[in-house]
Amino acid sequence: MSHVTPASETYGSVMALREPEPDIPSWTFLTNHAHVLIAVSRDGDLRQRDIAHAVGITTGAVQRILDDLEDGGYVHRERVGRRNRYVVTADRPLRHPLERPHSVQELLTTLDD
Repeated sequence: MSHVTPASETYGSVMALREPEPDIPSWTFLTNHAHVLIAVSRDGDLRQRDIAHAVGITTGAVQRILDDLEDGGYVHRERVGRRNRYVVTADRPLRHPLERPHSVQELLTTLDD
């Protein structure tokens, strides 16, 4: 039996509206790290909750992934007022040995929408 969560739930007399969940398949060819990298390459001003919604993961997972990407030199985080802006370092090589001959830029160019 499948449980379907409605886009809104009633709490007492207050209706709480939630954004619809993105249509995320059960598995994909790319990791969540790649998905976050693609999202910030397309819009470096996205908030972490917007990235989380686009990728289909929690904001905590987005924070950890952005920390990994920044520690690895793939993303630079700039503080702009109260928000962050993310800049991708596109000339970095991909990390897996099978992918290492290719750069982040090649990945982003291939998947450009």
